[in-house]
Amino acid sequence: MKKLLAGLAAISATALALPALAGGYNAPVVEAPVAAPVAAPVVSSPDGDWTGGYVAGQLGWGHTKFGGASDDTGVYGIRGGYDYDFGKFVLGGNLDWNKVDADLGADKLNDIARLGLRAGYDMGRSLVYVAAGGARASFDTPTGSVDENGYYAGVGMDYAINDKWTVGGEVLQNRFTDFNGTNSTLSTTTAGLNVGFRF
Repeated sequence: MKKLLAGLAAISATALALPALAGGYNAPVVEAPVAAPVAAPVVSSPDGDWTGGYVAGQLGWGHTKFGGASDDTGVYGIRGGYDYDFGKFVLGGNLDWNKVDADLGADKLNDIARLGLRAGYDMGRSLVYVAAGGARASFDTPTGSVDENGYYAGVGMDYAINDKWTVGGEVLQNRFTDFNGTNSTLSTTTAGLNVGFRF
């Protein structure tokens, strides 16, 4: 009987010790939840397509020379036009009007209107271009008001803030030969900034 009790005690002790030898009880590991990636907010931006019409206001400076007289004045005006984007090449036509008020002694340049073309390179948000065409200037002379035809040429750049609004700059040389029958050339250089709306 003592041997039976001793055997049962040994078996019980062994059975109780087995779980401890197996490493015992461990609490389950809970992994931290994985956060889903957050999409970046969509920001509206121009796609680089310059096709369409536009209007703009412009403000700048002008330097006018005629004979021995010259004058520096503020210049302001409006413009409008239409561009077509062929991919990297942009071609368009535009019409603009600028108030000049240059005092040239006996003569005074009042304003310049221009009709012409511009051809540019599409750089996405930026459009760099050359421009040329015909110009018509209005003058006051001692004998009355005179309109003279001439031409202009220059360079410019527009930058798209978004798909509707642009800012830009432009430098143009305007020339009127044989001004008022005097065989002299009147020239005006205009440089200005513009803010435009595209539609």
